[in-house]
Amino acid sequence: CSEHLRLPNSACNLASLNLLRFLNEEGSFDIEAFERSVRIVVTAQDILVGASDYPTESIAEMTAQSRDIGIGYTNLGASLMALGYPYDSEQGRAWAASITALLTGTAAIRSTELAQSLGPAPLFAADAAGWIGVYRMHLGAATHIGSVDVQPELNDRVVQVWSEALERVQLVGSRNAELSVAAPTGTISFMMDADTTGIEPDLGLVKFKKLVGGGTLQIVNQTVPRALRRLGYTSEQVAEIVAYIAEQQSALGAPHLRPEHLAVFACAMGDNVISYGGHLRMMAAIQPFFSGAMSKTVNVPAETTVDEVEQLLIDAWQMGIKCVALYRDNCKVGQPLSTGKQTIDLPAELVAAKPVREKLPRSRSSRTFEFRVADCKGFVTVGEYEDGRPGELFIRVSKQGSTLAGIMDAFAISVSHGLQYGVPLKAFIHAFVGMRFEPAGITDDPEVRLANSLIDYLFRRLALDYLTYPERLDLGVLGTDERLQQTLPGVEEHAVGSSPGLDLASSATEADRNFVETTSAEPSVSDSPLGQAMDAPLCMQCGIQMTRAGSCYVCSACGSTSGCS
Repeated sequence: CSEHLRLPNSACNLASLNLLRFLNEEGSFDIEAFERSVRIVVTAQDILVGASDYPTESIAEMTAQSRDIGIGYTNLGASLMALGYPYDSEQGRAWAASITALLTGTAAIRSTELAQSLGPAPLFAADAAGWIGVYRMHLGAATHIGSVDVQPELNDRVVQVWSEALERVQLVGSRNAELSVAAPTGTISFMMDADTTGIEPDLGLVKFKKLVGGGTLQIVNQTVPRALRRLGYTSEQVAEIVAYIAEQQSALGAPHLRPEHLAVFACAMGDNVISYGGHLRMMAAIQPFFSGAMSKTVNVPAETTVDEVEQLLIDAWQMGIKCVALYRDNCKVGQPLSTGKQTIDLPAELVAAKPVREKLPRSRSSRTFEFRVADCKGFVTVGEYEDGRPGELFIRVSKQGSTLAGIMDAFAISVSHGLQYGVPLKAFIHAFVGMRFEPAGITDDPEVRLANSLIDYLFRRLALDYLTYPERLDLGVLGTDERLQQTLPGVEEHAVGSSPGLDLASSATEADRNFVETTSAEPSVSDSPLGQAMDAPLCMQCGIQMTRAGSCYVCSACGSTSGCS
Protein backbone atom coordinates (compact mmCIF):
# COMPACT_ATOMS: atom_id res chain seq x y z
CA CYS A 1 0.00 0.00 0.00
CA SER A 2 1.24 3.47 -0.86
CA GLU A 3 -0.58 5.60 1.70
CA HIS A 4 2.25 5.59 4.29
CA LEU A 5 4.87 7.97 2.88
CA ARG A 6 7.05 8.60 5.90
CA LEU A 7 10.56 8.30 7.28
CA PRO A 8 12.55 5.11 6.65
CA ASN A 9 11.96 2.35 9.21
CA SER A 10 8.67 3.84 10.39
CA ALA A 11 5.42 1.96 10.86
CA CYS A 12 1.78 2.97 10.96
CA ASN A 13 -1.29 1.16 12.32
CA LEU A 14 -4.45 1.78 10.32
CA ALA A 15 -8.13 2.19 11.19
CA SER A 16 -11.14 3.21 9.11
CA LEU A 17 -14.66 4.46 9.77
CA ASN A 18 -17.71 3.69 7.62
CA LEU A 19 -18.92 7.11 6.43
CA LEU A 20 -22.35 5.87 5.43
CA ARG A 21 -23.11 5.02 9.08
CA PHE A 22 -22.97 8.74 9.95
CA LEU A 23 -25.28 9.81 7.10
CA ASN A 24 -29.02 9.82 7.74
CA GLU A 25 -31.78 9.32 5.16
CA GLU A 26 -32.26 13.08 4.78
CA GLY A 27 -28.61 13.49 3.73
CA SER A 28 -27.39 15.12 6.94
CA PHE A 29 -24.00 14.05 8.29
CA ASP A 30 -23.83 13.43 12.06
CA ILE A 31 -20.84 15.62 12.88
CA GLU A 32 -20.94 15.04 16.63
CA ALA A 33 -21.02 11.23 16.38
CA PHE A 34 -18.26 11.29 13.79
CA GLU A 35 -15.97 13.42 15.96
CA ARG A 36 -16.63 11.21 18.97
CA SER A 37 -15.73 8.09 16.98
CA VAL A 38 -12.55 9.69 15.67
CA ARG A 39 -11.41 10.59 19.19
CA ILE A 40 -11.96 7.02 20.43
CA VAL A 41 -10.14 5.43 17.49
CA VAL A 42 -7.17 7.82 17.73
CA THR A 43 -6.80 7.00 21.43
CA ALA A 44 -6.79 3.27 20.66
CA GLN A 45 -4.28 3.70 17.85
CA ASP A 46 -1.88 5.64 20.06
CA ILE A 47 -2.06 2.86 22.66
CA LEU A 48 -1.22 0.32 19.95
CA VAL A 49 1.96 2.19 19.04
CA GLY A 50 3.47 1.31 22.40
CA ALA A 51 1.83 -2.10 22.77
CA SER A 52 2.85 -3.51 19.39
CA ASP A 53 5.84 -5.65 18.48
CA TYR A 54 7.94 -4.67 15.46
CA PRO A 55 10.05 -6.80 13.11
CA THR A 56 13.34 -4.95 13.75
CA GLU A 57 14.82 -2.73 16.44
CA SER A 58 15.26 0.17 14.01
CA ILE A 59 11.55 0.10 13.11
CA ALA A 60 10.60 -0.07 16.79
CA GLU A 61 12.85 2.89 17.64
CA MET A 62 11.66 5.09 14.75
CA THR A 63 8.00 4.29 15.42
CA ALA A 64 8.43 5.23 19.07
CA GLN A 65 10.00 8.52 17.98
CA SER A 66 7.29 9.56 15.50
CA ARG A 67 4.28 7.59 16.85
CA ASP A 68 2.59 7.57 13.43
CA ILE A 69 -1.05 6.53 13.20
CA GLY A 70 -3.32 6.31 10.16
CA ILE A 71 -7.01 6.89 10.74
CA GLY A 72 -9.16 6.99 7.63
CA TYR A 73 -12.55 6.08 6.26
CA THR A 74 -14.31 3.85 3.77
CA ASN A 75 -17.52 3.91 1.72
CA LEU A 76 -16.96 7.40 0.30
CA GLY A 77 -18.32 6.38 -3.11
CA ALA A 78 -21.52 4.95 -1.63
CA SER A 79 -21.97 8.01 0.60
CA LEU A 80 -21.80 10.36 -2.38
CA MET A 81 -24.25 8.16 -4.26
CA ALA A 82 -26.64 8.21 -1.28
CA LEU A 83 -26.48 12.02 -1.30
CA GLY A 84 -27.21 12.12 -5.03
CA TYR A 85 -23.80 13.61 -5.84
CA PRO A 86 -21.81 12.28 -8.81
CA TYR A 87 -18.31 11.19 -7.82
CA ASP A 88 -16.91 13.50 -10.49
CA SER A 89 -18.70 16.71 -9.46
CA GLU A 90 -17.92 19.93 -7.58
CA GLN A 91 -20.43 19.03 -4.86
CA GLY A 92 -18.99 15.54 -4.47
CA ARG A 93 -15.43 16.84 -4.17
CA ALA A 94 -16.43 19.59 -1.71
CA TRP A 95 -18.29 17.14 0.55
CA ALA A 96 -15.39 14.65 0.49
CA ALA A 97 -12.88 17.41 1.26
CA SER A 98 -14.96 18.64 4.22
CA ILE A 99 -15.29 15.15 5.70
CA THR A 100 -11.55 14.50 5.28
CA ALA A 101 -10.65 17.84 6.86
CA LEU A 102 -13.00 17.13 9.77
CA LEU A 103 -11.44 13.69 10.22
CA THR A 104 -7.83 14.86 10.34
CA GLY A 105 -8.65 18.02 12.33
CA THR A 106 -10.47 16.06 15.03
CA ALA A 107 -7.58 13.57 15.15
CA ALA A 108 -5.15 16.49 15.51
CA ILE A 109 -7.07 17.89 18.50
CA ARG A 110 -7.13 14.48 20.18
CA SER A 111 -3.40 14.06 19.53
CA THR A 112 -2.69 17.38 21.29
CA GLU A 113 -4.83 16.27 24.24
CA LEU A 114 -2.80 13.07 24.50
CA ALA A 115 0.40 15.11 24.24
CA GLN A 116 -0.77 17.29 27.12
CA SER A 117 -1.32 14.20 29.31
CA LEU A 118 1.45 11.85 28.12
CA GLY A 119 3.90 14.14 26.39
CA PRO A 120 4.41 14.92 22.70
CA ALA A 121 6.17 12.58 20.30
CA PRO A 122 9.97 12.72 20.76
CA LEU A 123 10.40 14.05 17.20
CA PHE A 124 8.20 17.07 17.94
CA ALA A 125 10.90 18.90 19.88
CA ALA A 126 13.38 18.38 17.05
CA ASP A 127 11.18 20.18 14.52
CA ALA A 128 8.38 22.00 16.32
CA ALA A 129 8.31 24.85 13.79
CA GLY A 130 7.86 22.51 10.85
CA TRP A 131 5.22 20.54 12.74
CA ILE A 132 3.22 23.69 13.49
CA GLY A 133 3.66 24.81 9.88
CA VAL A 134 1.91 21.66 8.66
CA TYR A 135 -1.09 22.41 10.90
CA ARG A 136 -1.18 25.96 9.56
CA MET A 137 -1.27 24.64 5.97
CA HIS A 138 -4.16 22.33 6.86
CA LEU A 139 -6.11 25.30 8.25
CA GLY A 140 -5.38 27.36 5.14
CA ALA A 141 -6.68 24.62 2.87
CA ALA A 142 -9.81 24.21 5.03
CA THR A 143 -10.80 27.82 4.46
CA HIS A 144 -10.85 27.28 0.68
CA ILE A 145 -13.19 24.28 0.54
CA GLY A 146 -16.18 24.82 -1.71
CA SER A 147 -19.56 25.13 -0.02
CA VAL A 148 -21.63 22.02 0.60
CA ASP A 149 -25.24 22.89 -0.20
CA VAL A 150 -26.79 20.07 1.76
CA GLN A 151 -25.08 20.94 5.05
CA PRO A 152 -23.52 24.41 5.29
CA GLU A 153 -22.56 23.96 8.96
CA LEU A 154 -20.10 21.24 7.93
CA ASN A 155 -17.76 23.82 6.39
CA ASP A 156 -17.99 26.06 9.44
CA ARG A 157 -17.16 23.20 11.78
CA VAL A 158 -14.09 22.23 9.73
CA VAL A 159 -12.59 25.72 10.09
CA GLN A 160 -13.34 25.74 13.85
CA VAL A 161 -11.67 22.36 14.36
CA TRP A 162 -8.48 23.30 12.55
CA SER A 163 -8.28 26.67 14.29
CA GLU A 164 -8.44 24.88 17.64
CA ALA A 165 -5.90 22.26 16.55
CA LEU A 166 -3.39 24.93 15.47
CA GLU A 167 -3.81 26.80 18.74
CA ARG A 168 -3.32 23.68 20.86
CA VAL A 169 -0.28 22.31 18.97
CA GLN A 170 1.52 25.59 19.56
CA LEU A 171 0.92 25.22 23.30
CA VAL A 172 1.42 21.51 24.08
CA GLY A 173 2.71 19.87 20.91
CA SER A 174 1.36 16.74 19.23
CA ARG A 175 1.50 13.09 20.23
CA ASN A 176 1.53 11.71 16.66
CA ALA A 177 3.52 12.86 13.64
CA GLU A 178 1.17 11.30 11.11
CA LEU A 179 -2.56 11.27 11.80
CA SER A 180 -4.58 10.20 8.77
CA VAL A 181 -4.19 8.27 5.52
CA ALA A 182 -6.51 6.81 2.89
CA ALA A 183 -6.07 3.06 3.20
CA PRO A 184 -7.43 0.65 0.58
CA THR A 185 -9.72 -1.11 3.14
CA GLY A 186 -10.21 -3.97 0.69
CA THR A 187 -10.95 -6.56 3.38
CA ILE A 188 -12.49 -4.66 6.28
CA SER A 189 -14.96 -2.93 3.96
CA PHE A 190 -16.68 -6.27 3.41
CA MET A 191 -16.77 -6.83 7.17
CA MET A 192 -18.44 -3.43 7.59
CA ASP A 193 -20.99 -4.13 4.81
CA ALA A 194 -19.64 -1.23 2.78
CA ASP A 195 -20.58 -0.96 -0.89
CA THR A 196 -17.34 0.80 -1.80
CA THR A 197 -13.79 0.68 -0.44
CA GLY A 198 -11.69 3.55 0.89
CA ILE A 199 -12.02 6.69 -1.18
CA GLU A 200 -12.95 4.71 -4.30
CA PRO A 201 -16.14 5.01 -6.31
CA ASP A 202 -18.05 1.81 -6.86
CA LEU A 203 -16.30 -0.56 -9.23
CA GLY A 204 -19.66 -1.51 -10.73
CA LEU A 205 -23.27 -1.56 -9.61
CA VAL A 206 -23.07 -5.36 -9.87
CA LYS A 207 -19.68 -6.94 -9.21
CA PHE A 208 -18.29 -10.47 -9.27
CA LYS A 209 -15.52 -11.31 -6.80
CA LYS A 210 -13.28 -14.32 -7.39
CA LEU A 211 -12.92 -16.38 -4.22
CA VAL A 212 -9.59 -17.89 -3.20
CA GLY A 213 -11.09 -21.35 -2.79
CA GLY A 214 -12.77 -21.21 -6.19
CA GLY A 215 -16.06 -19.83 -7.47
CA THR A 216 -17.37 -16.28 -7.60
CA LEU A 217 -19.47 -14.08 -5.34
CA GLN A 218 -22.00 -11.65 -6.85
CA ILE A 219 -22.03 -8.31 -5.04
CA VAL A 220 -24.93 -5.91 -5.70
CA ASN A 221 -24.74 -2.26 -4.63
CA GLN A 222 -27.23 -1.74 -1.80
CA THR A 223 -27.06 2.07 -1.95
CA VAL A 224 -28.86 2.42 -5.29
CA PRO A 225 -32.42 2.38 -3.83
CA ARG A 226 -31.44 4.99 -1.25
CA ALA A 227 -29.91 7.21 -3.93
CA LEU A 228 -33.00 6.91 -6.13
CA ARG A 229 -35.27 7.91 -3.24
CA ARG A 230 -32.98 10.87 -2.56
CA LEU A 231 -33.32 11.92 -6.20
CA GLY A 232 -37.13 11.93 -5.95
CA TYR A 233 -38.21 8.65 -7.56
CA THR A 234 -41.31 6.85 -6.33
CA SER A 235 -41.23 3.42 -4.70
CA GLU A 236 -42.58 1.76 -7.86
CA GLN A 237 -39.99 3.50 -10.03
CA VAL A 238 -37.20 2.55 -7.62
CA ALA A 239 -38.24 -1.10 -7.72
CA GLU A 240 -38.28 -1.19 -11.53
CA ILE A 241 -34.91 0.56 -11.84
CA VAL A 242 -33.27 -1.72 -9.27
CA ALA A 243 -34.67 -4.83 -10.99
CA TYR A 244 -33.31 -3.61 -14.33
CA ILE A 245 -29.84 -2.98 -12.86
CA ALA A 246 -29.75 -6.41 -11.21
CA GLU A 247 -30.61 -8.08 -14.52
CA GLN A 248 -28.59 -5.94 -16.94
CA GLN A 249 -25.71 -5.08 -14.57
CA SER A 250 -25.91 -1.46 -15.73
CA ALA A 251 -27.99 1.67 -15.21
CA LEU A 252 -27.93 2.59 -18.90
CA GLY A 253 -31.37 2.19 -20.39
CA ALA A 254 -33.08 1.74 -17.03
CA PRO A 255 -36.78 2.71 -17.07
CA HIS A 256 -37.72 6.07 -15.50
CA LEU A 257 -34.05 7.02 -14.89
CA ARG A 258 -33.48 10.58 -16.10
CA PRO A 259 -30.33 11.27 -18.17
CA GLU A 260 -29.07 13.94 -15.75
CA HIS A 261 -28.94 11.33 -12.97
CA LEU A 262 -26.79 8.80 -14.84
CA ALA A 263 -23.60 10.45 -13.52
CA VAL A 264 -24.68 9.65 -9.93
CA PHE A 265 -24.41 5.95 -10.76
CA ALA A 266 -21.17 6.17 -12.75
CA CYS A 267 -18.58 3.59 -11.68
CA ALA A 268 -14.90 2.86 -12.12
CA MET A 269 -15.59 0.10 -14.68
CA GLY A 270 -18.38 -0.86 -17.02
CA ASP A 271 -20.36 1.10 -19.61
CA ASN A 272 -21.03 4.18 -17.43
CA VAL A 273 -17.55 5.01 -16.24
CA ILE A 274 -15.79 7.84 -14.46
CA SER A 275 -12.97 9.28 -16.56
CA TYR A 276 -9.44 9.10 -15.21
CA GLY A 277 -9.60 12.88 -14.81
CA GLY A 278 -12.53 12.44 -12.43
CA HIS A 279 -10.43 10.13 -10.26
CA LEU A 280 -7.55 12.60 -10.19
CA ARG A 281 -9.75 15.60 -9.39
CA MET A 282 -11.22 13.79 -6.38
CA MET A 283 -7.74 12.90 -5.14
CA ALA A 284 -6.53 16.47 -5.59
CA ALA A 285 -9.52 17.78 -3.62
CA ILE A 286 -8.90 15.65 -0.51
CA GLN A 287 -5.08 15.31 -0.57
CA PRO A 288 -4.49 18.56 1.43
CA PHE A 289 -6.41 17.10 4.38
CA PHE A 290 -4.65 13.75 4.74
CA SER A 291 -1.44 13.63 6.76
CA GLY A 292 -0.14 10.86 4.55
CA ALA A 293 -1.09 9.77 1.08
CA MET A 294 -3.93 7.88 -0.56
CA SER A 295 -4.09 4.28 -1.68
CA LYS A 296 -6.34 4.88 -4.66
CA THR A 297 -6.71 3.11 -7.98
CA VAL A 298 -7.20 5.14 -11.13
CA ASN A 299 -9.00 2.80 -13.51
CA VAL A 300 -8.31 3.24 -17.20
CA PRO A 301 -9.78 1.32 -20.18
CA ALA A 302 -8.03 -1.64 -21.74
CA GLU A 303 -7.21 0.37 -24.88
CA THR A 304 -5.31 3.11 -22.98
CA THR A 305 -2.00 3.95 -24.68
CA VAL A 306 1.44 4.55 -23.18
CA ASP A 307 1.22 8.26 -24.03
CA GLU A 308 -2.08 8.56 -22.15
CA VAL A 309 -0.58 6.88 -19.10
CA GLU A 310 2.36 9.28 -19.22
CA GLN A 311 0.03 12.28 -19.37
CA LEU A 312 -2.01 10.89 -16.46
CA LEU A 313 1.09 10.73 -14.26
CA ILE A 314 2.06 14.27 -15.21
CA ASP A 315 -1.45 15.53 -14.41
CA ALA A 316 -1.34 13.84 -11.00
CA TRP A 317 1.99 15.49 -10.21
CA GLN A 318 0.75 18.92 -11.28
CA MET A 319 -2.34 18.53 -9.06
CA GLY A 320 -0.19 17.93 -5.99
CA ILE A 321 -1.17 14.29 -5.51
CA LYS A 322 1.44 12.39 -3.50
CA CYS A 323 1.04 9.04 -5.25
CA VAL A 324 -1.16 7.40 -7.84
CA ALA A 325 -1.77 3.79 -8.87
CA LEU A 326 -3.09 2.85 -12.30
CA TYR A 327 -5.03 -0.24 -13.30
CA ARG A 328 -5.73 -0.95 -16.95
CA ASP A 329 -8.77 -3.15 -17.36
CA ASN A 330 -8.04 -6.76 -18.36
CA CYS A 331 -4.28 -6.28 -18.04
CA LYS A 332 -4.06 -9.49 -15.99
CA VAL A 333 -5.02 -13.06 -16.81
CA GLY A 334 -7.38 -13.04 -13.84
CA GLN A 335 -8.46 -10.04 -11.80
CA PRO A 336 -10.18 -10.40 -8.39
CA LEU A 337 -13.07 -8.05 -9.19
CA SER A 338 -14.95 -7.62 -12.45
CA THR A 339 -18.21 -6.03 -13.52
CA GLY A 340 -19.63 -9.07 -15.30
CA LYS A 341 -19.22 -10.92 -18.53
CA GLN A 342 -17.39 -9.06 -21.25
CA THR A 343 -17.43 -9.89 -24.94
CA ILE A 344 -14.03 -9.41 -26.52
CA ASP A 345 -13.62 -9.79 -30.27
CA LEU A 346 -10.50 -11.86 -30.87
CA PRO A 347 -8.93 -12.73 -34.20
CA ALA A 348 -10.37 -15.95 -35.58
CA GLU A 349 -6.99 -17.66 -35.59
CA LEU A 350 -6.70 -17.20 -31.81
CA VAL A 351 -9.92 -19.06 -31.02
CA ALA A 352 -9.09 -22.65 -30.09
CA ALA A 353 -11.60 -25.32 -31.05
CA LYS A 354 -12.89 -27.62 -28.35
CA PRO A 355 -11.27 -31.05 -28.64
CA VAL A 356 -13.60 -33.71 -30.04
CA ARG A 357 -13.22 -37.39 -29.25
CA GLU A 358 -13.13 -39.67 -32.28
CA LYS A 359 -14.29 -43.03 -31.02
CA LEU A 360 -13.40 -46.25 -32.78
CA PRO A 361 -16.10 -48.16 -34.68
CA ARG A 362 -17.99 -50.79 -32.73
CA SER A 363 -16.34 -53.54 -34.79
CA ARG A 364 -12.70 -52.77 -35.56
CA SER A 365 -9.50 -54.43 -36.58
CA SER A 366 -6.62 -54.85 -34.15
CA ARG A 367 -3.19 -56.38 -33.97
CA THR A 368 -1.69 -58.17 -30.98
CA PHE A 369 1.97 -58.90 -30.33
CA GLU A 370 3.76 -60.71 -27.55
CA PHE A 371 6.87 -59.23 -25.97
CA ARG A 372 9.53 -59.94 -23.39
CA VAL A 373 11.78 -57.33 -21.80
CA ALA A 374 14.34 -58.91 -19.44
CA ASP A 375 12.21 -61.25 -17.30
CA CYS A 376 8.91 -59.41 -17.93
CA LYS A 377 6.50 -60.96 -20.44
CA GLY A 378 3.28 -59.51 -21.76
CA PHE A 379 0.90 -58.82 -24.62
CA VAL A 380 -0.09 -55.59 -26.38
CA THR A 381 -3.26 -55.17 -28.43
CA VAL A 382 -3.64 -52.10 -30.66
CA GLY A 383 -7.14 -51.24 -31.90
CA GLU A 384 -7.25 -49.46 -35.25
CA TYR A 385 -9.52 -47.07 -37.11
CA GLU A 386 -10.77 -48.05 -40.56
CA ASP A 387 -7.84 -46.18 -42.15
CA GLY A 388 -5.30 -48.16 -40.10
CA ARG A 389 -4.48 -45.48 -37.54
CA PRO A 390 -4.05 -46.71 -33.93
CA GLY A 391 -6.88 -45.60 -31.66
CA GLU A 392 -6.61 -47.67 -28.49
CA LEU A 393 -4.05 -49.63 -26.53
CA PHE A 394 -4.36 -52.63 -24.21
CA ILE A 395 -1.33 -53.80 -22.23
CA ARG A 396 -1.25 -57.04 -20.30
CA VAL A 397 1.83 -57.98 -18.27
CA SER A 398 2.00 -61.39 -16.62
CA LYS A 399 3.56 -62.54 -13.34
CA GLN A 400 4.52 -59.00 -12.31
CA GLY A 401 2.08 -58.34 -9.49
CA SER A 402 -1.07 -56.28 -9.34
CA THR A 403 0.70 -52.93 -8.92
CA LEU A 404 2.60 -52.98 -12.21
CA ALA A 405 -0.40 -54.49 -14.00
CA GLY A 406 -2.66 -51.73 -12.69
CA ILE A 407 -0.18 -49.02 -13.63
CA MET A 408 0.14 -50.38 -17.17
CA ASP A 409 -3.66 -50.60 -17.51
CA ALA A 410 -4.04 -46.98 -16.40
CA PHE A 411 -1.23 -45.91 -18.74
CA ALA A 412 -2.87 -47.71 -21.67
CA ILE A 413 -6.20 -46.01 -20.95
CA SER A 414 -4.59 -42.56 -20.87
CA VAL A 415 -2.76 -43.17 -24.16
CA SER A 416 -5.99 -44.46 -25.73
CA HIS A 417 -7.86 -41.30 -24.71
CA GLY A 418 -5.04 -39.17 -26.09
CA LEU A 419 -5.11 -40.94 -29.44
CA GLN A 420 -8.89 -40.58 -29.68
CA TYR A 421 -8.71 -36.86 -28.84
CA GLY A 422 -6.24 -36.22 -31.63
CA VAL A 423 -2.80 -36.48 -30.01
CA PRO A 424 -0.49 -37.78 -32.77
CA LEU A 425 1.18 -41.13 -32.16
CA LYS A 426 4.46 -39.46 -33.10
CA ALA A 427 4.07 -37.12 -30.11
CA PHE A 428 3.67 -40.07 -27.73
CA ILE A 429 6.70 -41.80 -29.24
CA HIS A 430 8.81 -38.67 -28.94
CA ALA A 431 7.81 -38.32 -25.29
CA PHE A 432 8.25 -41.91 -24.13
CA VAL A 433 11.04 -43.46 -26.22
CA GLY A 434 14.20 -43.49 -24.14
CA MET A 435 12.59 -43.64 -20.69
CA ARG A 436 14.82 -45.64 -18.35
CA PHE A 437 13.57 -47.81 -15.49
CA GLU A 438 13.35 -51.47 -14.56
CA PRO A 439 12.55 -53.94 -16.01
CA ALA A 440 15.00 -53.22 -18.82
CA GLY A 441 17.40 -55.21 -20.95
CA ILE A 442 17.35 -57.71 -23.79
CA THR A 443 14.07 -58.38 -25.61
CA ASP A 444 12.85 -61.23 -27.79
CA ASP A 445 12.04 -58.81 -30.63
CA PRO A 446 14.56 -59.06 -33.51
CA GLU A 447 13.82 -55.44 -34.49
CA VAL A 448 14.33 -54.01 -30.98
CA ARG A 449 17.06 -56.00 -29.29
CA LEU A 450 17.60 -53.73 -26.26
CA ALA A 451 15.02 -51.72 -24.33
CA ASN A 452 15.55 -49.18 -21.56
CA SER A 453 12.13 -49.96 -20.06
CA LEU A 454 8.76 -51.46 -20.89
CA ILE A 455 7.52 -48.07 -22.09
CA ASP A 456 10.62 -47.58 -24.21
CA TYR A 457 10.07 -50.94 -25.92
CA LEU A 458 6.33 -50.50 -26.47
CA PHE A 459 6.65 -47.16 -28.24
CA ARG A 460 9.63 -48.30 -30.31
CA ARG A 461 7.49 -51.23 -31.46
CA LEU A 462 4.56 -48.92 -32.22
CA ALA A 463 6.87 -46.62 -34.18
CA LEU A 464 8.09 -49.52 -36.31
CA ASP A 465 4.52 -50.66 -36.97
CA TYR A 466 2.77 -47.33 -37.66
CA LEU A 467 5.27 -44.61 -38.62
CA THR A 468 6.94 -44.09 -41.97
CA TYR A 469 10.68 -44.40 -42.39
CA PRO A 470 11.30 -40.60 -42.55
CA GLU A 471 9.27 -40.12 -39.36
CA ARG A 472 11.19 -42.87 -37.57
CA LEU A 473 14.50 -41.54 -38.88
CA ASP A 474 13.64 -38.16 -37.37
CA LEU A 475 12.89 -39.85 -34.03
CA GLY A 476 15.91 -42.14 -34.14
CA VAL A 477 13.82 -45.33 -34.05
CA LEU A 478 15.06 -47.80 -36.66
CA GLY A 479 14.78 -51.53 -37.27
CA THR A 480 17.69 -53.95 -37.40
CA ASP A 481 18.02 -53.88 -41.19
CA GLU A 482 17.71 -50.10 -41.27
CA ARG A 483 20.54 -49.70 -38.78
CA LEU A 484 22.95 -51.56 -41.05
CA GLN A 485 25.07 -49.31 -43.27
CA GLN A 486 23.88 -49.62 -46.83
CA THR A 487 26.11 -49.48 -49.88
CA LEU A 488 26.30 -45.90 -51.03
CA PRO A 489 24.84 -45.03 -54.44
CA GLY A 490 27.29 -45.39 -57.32
CA VAL A 491 29.61 -47.74 -55.45
CA GLU A 492 30.12 -51.31 -56.64
CA GLU A 493 30.73 -54.09 -54.16
CA HIS A 494 33.91 -56.17 -54.67
CA ALA A 495 35.33 -59.07 -52.72
CA VAL A 496 38.95 -58.16 -52.11
CA GLY A 497 41.17 -61.16 -51.65
CA SER A 498 43.99 -61.10 -49.14
CA SER A 499 46.69 -63.39 -47.84
CA PRO A 500 48.70 -63.23 -44.62
CA GLY A 501 51.57 -60.82 -44.81
CA LEU A 502 50.57 -59.43 -48.22
CA ASP A 503 50.63 -55.65 -48.59
CA LEU A 504 47.46 -54.30 -50.18
CA ALA A 505 49.26 -51.44 -51.80
CA SER A 506 51.60 -53.74 -53.72
CA SER A 507 49.27 -56.61 -54.65
CA ALA A 508 45.80 -55.11 -55.15
CA THR A 509 44.62 -54.23 -58.60
CA GLU A 510 44.07 -50.64 -59.65
CA ALA A 511 40.31 -51.14 -59.39
CA ASP A 512 40.71 -52.40 -55.85
CA ARG A 513 42.74 -49.37 -54.83
CA ASN A 514 40.18 -47.06 -56.41
CA PHE A 515 37.45 -48.85 -54.49
CA VAL A 516 39.28 -48.35 -51.18
CA GLU A 517 39.92 -44.68 -51.90
CA THR A 518 36.32 -44.10 -52.95
CA THR A 519 34.74 -45.72 -49.92
CA SER A 520 37.12 -44.13 -47.43
CA ALA A 521 36.10 -40.67 -48.61
CA GLU A 522 32.41 -41.25 -47.88
CA PRO A 523 30.82 -40.46 -44.48
CA SER A 524 30.73 -43.23 -41.91
CA VAL A 525 27.66 -44.41 -40.11
CA SER A 526 28.51 -42.39 -37.01
CA ASP A 527 28.32 -39.15 -39.01
CA SER A 528 24.92 -39.86 -40.53
CA PRO A 529 21.50 -39.57 -38.89
CA LEU A 530 21.40 -43.35 -38.69
CA GLY A 531 24.30 -43.28 -36.25
CA GLN A 532 22.49 -40.98 -33.85
CA ALA A 533 19.97 -42.23 -31.30
CA MET A 534 17.26 -39.97 -29.93
CA ASP A 535 17.72 -41.43 -26.44
CA ALA A 536 21.52 -41.23 -26.48
CA PRO A 537 22.89 -39.64 -23.27
CA LEU A 538 25.00 -36.49 -23.13
CA CYS A 539 28.75 -36.82 -22.69
CA MET A 540 29.82 -36.35 -19.06
CA GLN A 541 33.01 -34.62 -20.22
CA CYS A 542 31.92 -32.12 -22.88
CA GLY A 543 28.12 -32.24 -22.95
CA ILE A 544 27.77 -33.35 -26.60
CA GLN A 545 25.17 -36.02 -27.41
CA MET A 546 26.90 -39.38 -27.68
CA THR A 547 26.57 -41.95 -30.47
CA ARG A 548 25.64 -45.60 -30.06
CA ALA A 549 28.55 -48.01 -30.55
CA GLY A 550 27.24 -51.53 -30.13
CA SER A 551 25.59 -51.72 -26.73
CA CYS A 552 27.44 -48.62 -25.46
CA TYR A 553 27.81 -44.96 -26.41
CA VAL A 554 30.84 -43.00 -27.55
CA CYS A 555 31.39 -39.23 -27.79
CA SER A 556 32.51 -38.12 -31.23
CA ALA A 557 33.94 -34.88 -29.83
CA CYS A 558 36.25 -35.96 -26.99
CA GLY A 559 36.31 -39.75 -27.35
CA SER A 560 34.78 -40.56 -23.98
CA THR A 561 32.68 -43.72 -23.71
CA SER A 562 29.92 -44.95 -21.48
CA GLY A 563 32.19 -47.64 -20.08
CA CYS A 564 32.28 -50.51 -22.58
CA SER A 565 35.29 -49.53 -24.67
